[in-house]
Amino acid sequence: MPPLIVVNSPKDWPFDIPGVDVVDAWSYLTEPRYSDLRGVKILNLGRSYKYQSTGYYVSLLAEARGQKPLPDIQTLQDLKSRSMMRLVSDELDELIQRSLSALQSREFTLSVYFGRNVAKRYDRLAMHLFNLFQAPLLRVRFARPNGGPWQLRSVKAIGGSDVPQGHRDFVAEAARRHFSGRAVPRRKQKPTRFDLAILWDPQEADNAPSDEAALKKFSKAALSLGISTELITKDDYARLSEFDALFIRETTAVNHHTYRFARRAASEGLVVIDDPQSIARCTNKVFLAELLNRHKLPMPRTVVLHRENIATIEEALGFPCVVKKPDSAFSQGVIKIESRDMLDLLAPDFLGESELLVAQEFLPTDFDWRIGILDRKPIYACKYFMAKGHWQIIQQEENGDARYGRSETIPVEVAPRKAVSIALKAANLIGDGLYGVDVKQSGGNFYVIEINDNPNIDAGYEDLILRDSLYERVMEVFLNRIERRKSGVFEA
Repeated sequence: MPPLIVVNSPKDWPFDIPGVDVVDAWSYLTEPRYSDLRGVKILNLGRSYKYQSTGYYVSLLAEARGQKPLPDIQTLQDLKSRSMMRLVSDELDELIQRSLSALQSREFTLSVYFGRNVAKRYDRLAMHLFNLFQAPLLRVRFARPNGGPWQLRSVKAIGGSDVPQGHRDFVAEAARRHFSGRAVPRRKQKPTRFDLAILWDPQEADNAPSDEAALKKFSKAALSLGISTELITKDDYARLSEFDALFIRETTAVNHHTYRFARRAASEGLVVIDDPQSIARCTNKVFLAELLNRHKLPMPRTVVLHRENIATIEEALGFPCVVKKPDSAFSQGVIKIESRDMLDLLAPDFLGESELLVAQEFLPTDFDWRIGILDRKPIYACKYFMAKGHWQIIQQEENGDARYGRSETIPVEVAPRKAVSIALKAANLIGDGLYGVDVKQSGGNFYVIEINDNPNIDAGYEDLILRDSLYERVMEVFLNRIERRKSGVFEA
């Protein structure tokens, strides 16, 4: 079925796009032949998207019918949200300032047509705005009060009849490119049943959760199961609906595009690892401390630290102790506090970023266990040794480089039973995705340190025991979940 452009009146879409049908909104809402369509792409170009208007109901019923509206209901809400405007303005600030730096005016309006602008110099900004506000035609207003930095003031979805005459040929071409699908068709080695997007960052390098060799192994394993894969980046946000599943192989955070990708993919009905709930839970150490404590899982003596109890840390934990920012990763934002003077010196900066911190007793060990958990089953066990002469697995150098300790992968069956058991219990508190649980062994006791939603799987390290079978196990979980989704079976 070709895509449908839904308008209040056919004259609202003054373009001729081959392979695309145009229908008036009332027919789309009321005629049974449109309600029975499944999986068709709906381009909603109503004159108004306000609550309970015709345009609003086009997107709402399209979602109910299992179709793919653009914009969807989430986008319509985002367009009205002041907090979303502030979030986008902050996130894109560097790009906004760079893109608009040559302008001398105090105000500027940018037209975004399917993620593009008639002036090529604004294309990257237009693409990012389209990724965040997925409506086909947008009018975006910027201002710089008192001659200061540019600020995003408003984003408005417009109809085809609102496009200036001089822009119409450009819009027609942008629409044709949009409806033609992927810019570069992928050659498939053999027929496949499903499509999997793997989100990665080519610039992440040393801290990426999977290296390029591992990504190739994931793709090979997927293909053997009838799943075609494509590596995508943060610039491909608008394309998520093309896929059946999303596998995030980029370091995650809540205030980050990875979380937005996970949320969007989940709302589109894709199978997602890491799912948004796992990202939100695992990337905050305050949450993990409360969760583990409530379920009485063993962890080092822990205090949720704030301004009013900071004086009690010496008595509660002693020195040295470890203070962690809630969203710390790769040993960054984790400090060993040697004395009260050091605590008094560093605490204001830490508390200036977050109202709550985590403080734990210091348990010196030569290595930490990392137990990989997938679909509520252990799949690998590694010893991550401390960087030479350092108390952490990763030593962050002042120049930004990182020095890692060595690792040793062993069969799960050979790993200490207690370590595997508490790791599995901890991961099960989060969900049924892919997790790496860090467990510290001190004497004969085992303590959960943290649960990672985006654990490393690198070629030649975590896969040393299972080899290609490790990648196949991950892809089998995707396959099983996609098949259940397609058959109408949804997990609670």
